[in-house]
Amino acid sequence: MNRRLIAAIGTAALMVSVAACSSSTKSTASSSSSSSTAASGKTLTVWLMTGDNPTDWVSSVTADFKAANPGDNINIQIQQWTNITQKVTAALSQNNPPDVIDIGNTQTPFYAASGGLMDITALKSQLGGDGWTPSMNGSAVYNGKQYAAPWYAGGRAVMYNKALWAKAGLTAAPTTMAEYEADLAKLKTTAGVSSALYLPGQYWYFFDGLLQQDGASIATQSGSTWSGTLNTPAALQAAQTFKTLQAFGTAPKDQTEATQDTFFEKGNVATMIAMGYEQATITAANPKLANEIGWFPIPSDTAGTPGKTFLGGSNLAISAKSANPTLAESFLKIALDQKNESDFAKDSGFLPNTSADYSALAGNAYAEAYEQAAPQAGYTPLVPTWANVENAPNPITTLFLTPVLEGKDPASSASAADAQIASRLNQQQ
Repeated sequence: MNRRLIAAIGTAALMVSVAACSSSTKSTASSSSSSSTAASGKTLTVWLMTGDNPTDWVSSVTADFKAANPGDNINIQIQQWTNITQKVTAALSQNNPPDVIDIGNTQTPFYAASGGLMDITALKSQLGGDGWTPSMNGSAVYNGKQYAAPWYAGGRAVMYNKALWAKAGLTAAPTTMAEYEADLAKLKTTAGVSSALYLPGQYWYFFDGLLQQDGASIATQSGSTWSGTLNTPAALQAAQTFKTLQAFGTAPKDQTEATQDTFFEKGNVATMIAMGYEQATITAANPKLANEIGWFPIPSDTAGTPGKTFLGGSNLAISAKSANPTLAESFLKIALDQKNESDFAKDSGFLPNTSADYSALAGNAYAEAYEQAAPQAGYTPLVPTWANVENAPNPITTLFLTPVLEGKDPASSASAADAQIASRLNQQQ
Protein backbone atom coordinates (compact mmCIF):
# COMPACT_ATOMS: atom_id res chain seq x y z
CA MET A 1 0.00 0.00 0.00
CA ASN A 2 1.19 3.56 -0.50
CA ARG A 3 2.79 5.56 2.28
CA ARG A 4 -0.31 7.69 2.74
CA LEU A 5 -2.34 4.68 3.90
CA ILE A 6 0.45 3.45 6.15
CA ALA A 7 0.65 6.91 7.73
CA ALA A 8 -3.10 6.98 8.17
CA ILE A 9 -3.18 3.62 9.85
CA GLY A 10 -0.22 4.54 12.01
CA THR A 11 -2.09 7.59 13.23
CA ALA A 12 -5.25 5.58 13.81
CA ALA A 13 -3.22 3.10 15.84
CA LEU A 14 -2.54 5.81 18.40
CA MET A 15 -6.21 5.90 19.34
CA VAL A 16 -7.25 4.08 22.47
CA SER A 17 -9.43 1.52 20.73
CA VAL A 18 -11.76 0.74 17.86
CA ALA A 19 -15.53 0.65 17.76
CA ALA A 20 -17.86 -1.87 16.22
CA CYS A 21 -19.29 -1.68 12.82
CA SER A 22 -22.47 -2.69 11.13
CA SER A 23 -21.36 -4.74 8.15
CA SER A 24 -18.40 -5.70 6.08
CA THR A 25 -17.12 -7.53 3.03
CA LYS A 26 -18.89 -8.69 -0.09
CA SER A 27 -20.93 -11.77 0.71
CA THR A 28 -21.83 -15.07 -0.79
CA ALA A 29 -25.44 -15.83 -1.64
CA SER A 30 -25.60 -18.94 0.50
CA SER A 31 -26.15 -19.00 4.24
CA SER A 32 -23.63 -21.67 5.08
CA SER A 33 -20.47 -23.35 3.92
CA SER A 34 -19.94 -27.10 3.90
CA SER A 35 -22.26 -29.79 5.06
CA SER A 36 -23.05 -29.82 8.77
CA THR A 37 -22.73 -33.57 8.90
CA ALA A 38 -19.67 -35.73 8.49
CA ALA A 39 -19.08 -39.46 8.32
CA SER A 40 -16.86 -39.18 11.38
CA GLY A 41 -15.28 -36.55 13.53
CA LYS A 42 -16.63 -33.32 14.94
CA THR A 43 -18.35 -30.33 13.37
CA LEU A 44 -17.27 -26.78 14.17
CA THR A 45 -20.07 -24.20 14.00
CA VAL A 46 -19.05 -20.67 13.01
CA TRP A 47 -21.34 -17.64 12.99
CA LEU A 48 -20.32 -14.92 10.53
CA MET A 49 -22.23 -11.69 9.99
CA THR A 50 -23.89 -10.96 6.68
CA GLY A 51 -21.30 -9.47 4.35
CA ASP A 52 -18.40 -11.03 6.25
CA ASN A 53 -18.32 -14.12 4.03
CA PRO A 54 -16.64 -13.34 0.69
CA THR A 55 -16.84 -16.40 -1.55
CA ASP A 56 -13.12 -16.93 -2.17
CA TRP A 57 -12.22 -16.32 1.47
CA VAL A 58 -14.82 -18.82 2.71
CA SER A 59 -13.56 -21.43 0.26
CA SER A 60 -9.94 -20.87 1.29
CA VAL A 61 -10.61 -20.99 5.01
CA THR A 62 -12.82 -24.06 4.65
CA ALA A 63 -10.19 -25.93 2.64
CA ASP A 64 -7.40 -24.95 5.04
CA PHE A 65 -9.48 -25.98 8.05
CA LYS A 66 -10.27 -29.40 6.61
CA ALA A 67 -6.63 -29.95 5.66
CA ALA A 68 -5.54 -29.12 9.19
CA ASN A 69 -8.29 -31.19 10.82
CA PRO A 70 -8.81 -34.40 8.78
CA GLY A 71 -12.17 -36.04 9.43
CA ASP A 72 -13.65 -32.93 11.05
CA ASN A 73 -16.11 -30.57 9.41
CA ILE A 74 -17.04 -26.90 9.50
CA ASN A 75 -20.51 -25.34 9.31
CA ILE A 76 -20.48 -21.60 8.58
CA GLN A 77 -23.80 -19.90 9.29
CA ILE A 78 -24.57 -16.32 8.23
CA GLN A 79 -26.36 -14.01 10.67
CA GLN A 80 -28.12 -10.66 10.17
CA TRP A 81 -27.10 -7.52 12.08
CA THR A 82 -30.65 -6.67 13.08
CA ASN A 83 -31.16 -7.63 16.77
CA ILE A 84 -27.87 -9.54 16.71
CA THR A 85 -26.94 -8.58 20.28
CA GLN A 86 -30.01 -10.32 21.68
CA LYS A 87 -29.42 -13.37 19.46
CA VAL A 88 -25.77 -13.77 20.42
CA THR A 89 -26.53 -13.20 24.11
CA ALA A 90 -29.14 -15.95 24.02
CA ALA A 91 -26.83 -18.30 22.11
CA LEU A 92 -23.91 -17.82 24.51
CA SER A 93 -26.13 -18.67 27.48
CA GLN A 94 -27.00 -22.07 26.04
CA ASN A 95 -25.07 -25.29 26.55
CA ASN A 96 -24.47 -25.73 22.82
CA PRO A 97 -23.54 -22.28 21.47
CA PRO A 98 -21.81 -21.73 18.13
CA ASP A 99 -18.10 -22.39 18.62
CA VAL A 100 -16.79 -19.25 16.93
CA ILE A 101 -18.63 -15.95 16.61
CA ASP A 102 -17.97 -12.84 14.52
CA ILE A 103 -18.85 -9.91 16.81
CA GLY A 104 -18.82 -6.15 16.44
CA ASN A 105 -15.99 -4.39 18.26
CA THR A 106 -18.16 -2.27 20.54
CA GLN A 107 -20.14 -5.36 21.54
CA THR A 108 -17.11 -7.40 22.60
CA PRO A 109 -16.75 -5.98 26.15
CA PHE A 110 -20.43 -6.77 26.78
CA TYR A 111 -20.07 -10.45 25.86
CA ALA A 112 -16.76 -10.73 27.73
CA ALA A 113 -18.23 -9.24 30.91
CA SER A 114 -21.17 -11.65 30.74
CA GLY A 115 -18.81 -14.64 30.80
CA GLY A 116 -19.83 -15.78 27.33
CA LEU A 117 -16.38 -15.61 25.70
CA MET A 118 -13.32 -17.79 26.19
CA ASP A 119 -10.16 -16.17 27.56
CA ILE A 120 -7.66 -16.58 24.70
CA THR A 121 -4.81 -14.62 26.27
CA ALA A 122 -2.50 -17.63 26.05
CA LEU A 123 -3.23 -17.93 22.32
CA LYS A 124 -2.48 -14.33 21.39
CA SER A 125 1.05 -14.88 20.07
CA GLN A 126 0.01 -18.01 18.15
CA LEU A 127 -2.72 -15.98 16.45
CA GLY A 128 -0.27 -13.31 15.33
CA GLY A 129 -1.22 -10.97 18.15
CA ASP A 130 2.28 -9.57 18.59
CA GLY A 131 1.74 -7.64 15.35
CA TRP A 132 -1.86 -6.53 15.83
CA THR A 133 -2.59 -2.82 15.51
CA PRO A 134 -3.05 -1.62 19.12
CA SER A 135 -6.12 0.51 18.34
CA MET A 136 -7.89 -2.46 16.78
CA ASN A 137 -6.97 -4.81 19.60
CA GLY A 138 -8.26 -2.46 22.30
CA SER A 139 -11.85 -3.60 21.92
CA ALA A 140 -10.86 -7.29 22.17
CA VAL A 141 -9.34 -6.88 25.65
CA TYR A 142 -11.43 -6.73 28.82
CA ASN A 143 -10.01 -6.36 32.33
CA GLY A 144 -6.55 -7.02 30.94
CA LYS A 145 -7.44 -10.34 29.30
CA GLN A 146 -7.79 -11.20 25.61
CA TYR A 147 -11.35 -12.32 24.88
CA ALA A 148 -11.33 -12.02 21.09
CA ALA A 149 -9.01 -11.49 18.15
CA PRO A 150 -9.26 -8.30 16.06
CA TRP A 151 -10.23 -9.15 12.50
CA TYR A 152 -10.71 -5.97 10.48
CA ALA A 153 -11.65 -2.30 10.79
CA GLY A 154 -13.08 0.30 8.48
CA GLY A 155 -15.40 3.25 8.14
CA ARG A 156 -17.78 4.96 5.79
CA ALA A 157 -17.13 7.01 2.68
CA VAL A 158 -19.27 8.52 -0.07
CA MET A 159 -20.15 6.13 -2.90
CA TYR A 160 -21.28 7.92 -6.04
CA ASN A 161 -22.69 7.12 -9.47
CA LYS A 162 -20.17 8.47 -12.02
CA ALA A 163 -22.71 8.67 -14.83
CA LEU A 164 -25.16 10.77 -12.83
CA TRP A 165 -22.30 12.90 -11.52
CA ALA A 166 -21.20 13.64 -15.11
CA LYS A 167 -24.78 14.27 -16.19
CA ALA A 168 -25.00 16.98 -13.53
CA GLY A 169 -21.84 18.55 -14.91
CA LEU A 170 -19.79 17.70 -11.82
CA THR A 171 -16.17 16.84 -12.57
CA ALA A 172 -14.43 16.84 -9.19
CA ALA A 173 -15.14 15.41 -5.76
CA PRO A 174 -16.11 18.01 -3.14
CA THR A 175 -13.43 18.93 -0.61
CA THR A 176 -15.75 20.56 1.96
CA MET A 177 -19.21 19.85 3.33
CA ALA A 178 -20.44 23.13 1.81
CA GLU A 179 -19.24 22.00 -1.61
CA TYR A 180 -20.88 18.62 -1.12
CA GLU A 181 -24.22 20.22 -0.25
CA ALA A 182 -23.94 22.46 -3.33
CA ASP A 183 -23.25 19.38 -5.47
CA LEU A 184 -26.23 17.59 -3.93
CA ALA A 185 -28.47 20.56 -4.72
CA LYS A 186 -27.37 20.36 -8.36
CA LEU A 187 -27.81 16.59 -8.49
CA LYS A 188 -31.29 16.85 -6.99
CA THR A 189 -32.46 18.83 -10.03
CA THR A 190 -30.72 16.58 -12.57
CA ALA A 191 -32.97 14.48 -14.79
CA GLY A 192 -32.87 10.80 -13.91
CA VAL A 193 -31.81 11.35 -10.28
CA SER A 194 -34.31 10.14 -7.69
CA SER A 195 -32.09 10.88 -4.70
CA ALA A 196 -29.02 13.10 -4.72
CA LEU A 197 -28.13 11.42 -1.42
CA TYR A 198 -29.99 8.35 -0.23
CA LEU A 199 -29.67 8.66 3.56
CA PRO A 200 -31.99 6.54 5.76
CA GLY A 201 -33.10 8.47 8.83
CA GLN A 202 -31.79 5.95 11.35
CA TYR A 203 -28.26 5.73 9.97
CA TRP A 204 -26.68 6.50 13.36
CA TYR A 205 -23.19 5.30 12.42
CA PHE A 206 -22.94 8.20 9.95
CA PHE A 207 -24.53 10.54 12.47
CA ASP A 208 -21.86 9.60 15.03
CA GLY A 209 -19.23 10.88 12.60
CA LEU A 210 -21.08 14.19 12.31
CA LEU A 211 -21.15 14.38 16.12
CA GLN A 212 -17.39 13.90 16.26
CA GLN A 213 -16.92 16.50 13.54
CA ASP A 214 -18.80 19.08 15.63
CA GLY A 215 -16.91 18.17 18.81
CA ALA A 216 -19.84 16.31 20.33
CA SER A 217 -20.45 12.75 21.51
CA ILE A 218 -23.31 10.43 22.33
CA ALA A 219 -22.39 10.13 26.01
CA THR A 220 -19.75 11.14 28.54
CA GLN A 221 -18.64 9.65 31.85
CA SER A 222 -18.05 11.41 35.14
CA GLY A 223 -16.59 9.09 37.73
CA SER A 224 -18.58 5.88 37.33
CA THR A 225 -21.71 7.58 36.00
CA TRP A 226 -22.62 8.03 32.36
CA SER A 227 -24.75 10.83 30.92
CA GLY A 228 -26.26 11.18 27.46
CA THR A 229 -25.01 14.29 25.68
CA LEU A 230 -27.23 14.71 22.63
CA ASN A 231 -28.95 17.77 24.12
CA THR A 232 -25.91 20.01 23.71
CA PRO A 233 -25.39 22.78 21.15
CA ALA A 234 -22.74 20.81 19.25
CA ALA A 235 -24.84 17.64 19.06
CA LEU A 236 -27.93 19.57 17.99
CA GLN A 237 -25.88 21.21 15.25
CA ALA A 238 -24.79 17.76 14.05
CA ALA A 239 -28.44 16.71 13.99
CA GLN A 240 -29.29 19.73 11.86
CA THR A 241 -26.54 18.79 9.40
CA PHE A 242 -27.93 15.25 9.27
CA LYS A 243 -31.44 16.62 8.64
CA THR A 244 -30.19 18.90 5.85
CA LEU A 245 -28.39 16.05 4.12
CA GLN A 246 -31.29 13.62 4.56
CA ALA A 247 -33.60 16.02 2.72
CA PHE A 248 -31.58 15.63 -0.50
CA GLY A 249 -33.16 12.22 -1.08
CA THR A 250 -36.21 10.04 -0.66
CA ALA A 251 -34.91 7.61 1.97
CA PRO A 252 -37.37 6.85 4.79
CA LYS A 253 -36.94 8.73 8.05
CA ASP A 254 -37.71 5.73 10.24
CA GLN A 255 -35.47 3.01 8.79
CA THR A 256 -31.81 2.00 9.03
CA GLU A 257 -29.34 1.67 6.19
CA ALA A 258 -29.74 -2.13 6.08
CA THR A 259 -31.42 -2.17 2.65
CA GLN A 260 -30.00 0.99 1.06
CA ASP A 261 -28.05 -1.04 -1.52
CA THR A 262 -31.30 -2.10 -3.18
CA PHE A 263 -32.02 1.53 -4.02
CA PHE A 264 -28.55 2.49 -5.29
CA GLU A 265 -28.50 -0.54 -7.58
CA LYS A 266 -31.45 0.87 -9.55
CA GLY A 267 -29.07 3.41 -11.06
CA ASN A 268 -30.94 6.60 -10.09
CA VAL A 269 -29.27 7.35 -6.75
CA ALA A 270 -26.37 9.79 -7.11
CA THR A 271 -24.59 9.30 -3.78
CA MET A 272 -24.80 7.15 -0.68
CA ILE A 273 -22.85 6.88 2.58
CA ALA A 274 -21.49 3.35 2.36
CA MET A 275 -19.03 0.67 3.37
CA GLY A 276 -16.66 -0.94 0.88
CA TYR A 277 -18.49 -4.25 0.66
CA GLU A 278 -21.64 -2.57 -0.60
CA GLN A 279 -20.14 -1.96 -4.03
CA ALA A 280 -19.90 -5.69 -4.73
CA THR A 281 -23.46 -6.25 -3.55
CA ILE A 282 -24.72 -3.50 -5.87
CA THR A 283 -22.78 -4.55 -8.95
CA ALA A 284 -23.81 -8.18 -8.47
CA ALA A 285 -27.43 -7.05 -8.64
CA ASN A 286 -26.81 -4.59 -11.49
CA PRO A 287 -23.66 -5.40 -13.51
CA LYS A 288 -24.22 -2.25 -15.60
CA LEU A 289 -22.94 -0.24 -12.64
CA ALA A 290 -19.63 -2.13 -12.49
CA ASN A 291 -17.68 0.76 -14.01
CA GLU A 292 -19.90 3.57 -12.75
CA ILE A 293 -19.16 3.53 -9.00
CA GLY A 294 -16.65 5.92 -7.47
CA TRP A 295 -15.66 6.90 -3.93
CA PHE A 296 -14.52 9.98 -2.03
CA PRO A 297 -14.11 10.74 1.69
CA ILE A 298 -16.98 12.27 3.63
CA PRO A 299 -16.04 15.97 3.59
CA SER A 300 -15.50 18.21 6.60
CA ASP A 301 -15.81 21.99 6.84
CA THR A 302 -12.09 22.34 6.09
CA ALA A 303 -10.75 21.78 2.59
CA GLY A 304 -8.16 19.02 2.46
CA THR A 305 -9.27 17.45 5.75
CA PRO A 306 -11.80 14.59 5.48
CA GLY A 307 -14.68 14.49 7.94
CA LYS A 308 -14.51 12.38 11.05
CA THR A 309 -16.15 8.97 10.91
CA PHE A 310 -17.23 6.12 13.12
CA LEU A 311 -14.39 3.56 12.92
CA GLY A 312 -16.00 0.17 12.96
CA GLY A 313 -14.77 -3.38 12.86
CA SER A 314 -15.33 -6.97 13.87
CA ASN A 315 -13.57 -9.44 16.15
CA LEU A 316 -13.53 -13.24 16.15
CA ALA A 317 -14.24 -14.92 19.49
CA ILE A 318 -14.62 -18.42 20.88
CA SER A 319 -17.67 -19.22 23.00
CA ALA A 320 -16.81 -20.04 26.60
CA LYS A 321 -19.10 -23.09 26.38
CA SER A 322 -17.79 -24.30 23.01
CA ALA A 323 -17.89 -28.07 22.71
CA ASN A 324 -14.94 -27.90 20.30
CA PRO A 325 -12.42 -25.43 21.74
CA THR A 326 -9.42 -27.03 20.03
CA LEU A 327 -11.10 -26.86 16.63
CA ALA A 328 -12.17 -23.30 17.37
CA GLU A 329 -8.58 -22.33 18.10
CA SER A 330 -7.53 -23.98 14.83
CA PHE A 331 -10.14 -21.94 12.94
CA LEU A 332 -8.89 -18.66 14.42
CA LYS A 333 -5.28 -19.49 13.51
CA ILE A 334 -6.33 -20.23 9.92
CA ALA A 335 -8.74 -17.31 9.46
CA LEU A 336 -6.19 -14.83 10.82
CA ASP A 337 -3.06 -16.12 9.11
CA GLN A 338 -1.35 -13.79 6.64
CA LYS A 339 -2.78 -15.44 3.55
CA ASN A 340 -6.42 -15.40 4.63
CA GLU A 341 -6.22 -12.04 6.42
CA SER A 342 -4.69 -10.49 3.29
CA ASP A 343 -7.32 -12.07 1.04
CA PHE A 344 -10.10 -10.73 3.26
CA ALA A 345 -8.60 -7.23 3.18
CA LYS A 346 -8.18 -7.36 -0.59
CA ASP A 347 -11.82 -8.39 -1.08
CA SER A 348 -13.28 -5.84 1.31
CA GLY A 349 -10.93 -2.87 1.32
CA PHE A 350 -11.08 -2.85 5.11
CA LEU A 351 -8.01 -2.44 7.26
CA PRO A 352 -6.42 -5.78 8.22
CA ASN A 353 -5.34 -6.34 11.82
CA THR A 354 -1.62 -5.96 11.13
CA SER A 355 0.59 -3.67 9.06
CA ALA A 356 2.13 -6.74 7.41
CA ASP A 357 -1.03 -7.06 5.32
CA TYR A 358 -1.56 -3.43 4.26
CA SER A 359 -0.22 -4.09 0.77
CA ALA A 360 -3.38 -6.12 0.05
CA LEU A 361 -5.36 -2.86 -0.08
CA ALA A 362 -3.48 -1.40 -3.06
CA GLY A 363 -5.79 -0.39 -5.91
CA ASN A 364 -9.03 -0.66 -3.91
CA ALA A 365 -11.01 2.55 -4.61
CA TYR A 366 -12.92 2.40 -1.34
CA ALA A 367 -9.70 1.92 0.65
CA GLU A 368 -8.03 4.80 -1.16
CA ALA A 369 -10.95 7.05 -0.17
CA TYR A 370 -11.24 5.87 3.40
CA GLU A 371 -7.51 5.84 4.10
CA GLN A 372 -7.66 9.64 4.07
CA ALA A 373 -10.26 9.66 6.85
CA ALA A 374 -8.65 7.01 9.06
CA PRO A 375 -6.57 9.45 11.16
CA GLN A 376 -9.72 11.39 12.10
CA ALA A 377 -11.88 8.35 12.88
CA GLY A 378 -13.37 7.80 16.34
CA TYR A 379 -15.48 5.29 18.22
CA THR A 380 -18.18 4.82 20.82
CA PRO A 381 -17.43 4.00 24.51
CA LEU A 382 -15.81 0.58 24.84
CA VAL A 383 -17.64 -0.48 27.97
CA PRO A 384 -19.75 -3.61 28.59
CA THR A 385 -22.99 -1.67 28.81
CA TRP A 386 -22.57 0.02 25.41
CA ALA A 387 -24.33 -2.98 23.84
CA ASN A 388 -27.41 -1.97 25.83
CA VAL A 389 -27.53 1.27 23.86
CA GLU A 390 -27.42 -0.55 20.54
CA ASN A 391 -30.17 -2.95 21.56
CA ALA A 392 -33.47 -2.34 19.77
CA PRO A 393 -35.13 0.03 20.06
CA ASN A 394 -31.98 2.14 19.82
CA PRO A 395 -32.70 5.47 21.57
CA ILE A 396 -30.28 7.37 19.31
CA THR A 397 -32.50 6.61 16.34
CA THR A 398 -36.00 6.05 17.69
CA LEU A 399 -36.04 8.83 20.29
CA PHE A 400 -33.83 11.38 18.55
CA LEU A 401 -32.98 11.08 14.84
CA THR A 402 -36.36 9.96 13.51
CA PRO A 403 -38.38 12.40 15.68
CA VAL A 404 -36.13 15.31 14.62
CA LEU A 405 -36.51 14.40 10.95
CA GLU A 406 -40.28 14.20 11.44
CA GLY A 407 -40.36 17.75 12.80
CA LYS A 408 -40.33 17.15 16.56
CA ASP A 409 -38.48 19.59 18.82
CA PRO A 410 -34.76 18.65 18.67
CA ALA A 411 -33.97 19.63 22.28
CA SER A 412 -36.83 17.70 23.85
CA SER A 413 -36.14 14.70 21.61
CA ALA A 414 -32.48 14.82 22.60
CA SER A 415 -33.37 14.96 26.29
CA ALA A 416 -35.58 11.89 25.96
CA ALA A 417 -32.80 10.01 24.19
CA ASP A 418 -30.19 11.18 26.71
CA ALA A 419 -32.25 9.82 29.61
CA GLN A 420 -32.54 6.42 27.96
CA ILE A 421 -28.87 6.33 26.94
CA ALA A 422 -27.80 7.12 30.52
CA SER A 423 -30.15 4.49 31.92
CA ARG A 424 -28.75 1.81 29.62
CA LEU A 425 -25.09 2.73 30.12
CA ASN A 426 -25.46 2.81 33.90
CA GLN A 427 -27.10 -0.62 34.13
CA GLN A 428 -25.28 -3.12 36.31
CA GLN A 429 -23.79 -6.14 34.58
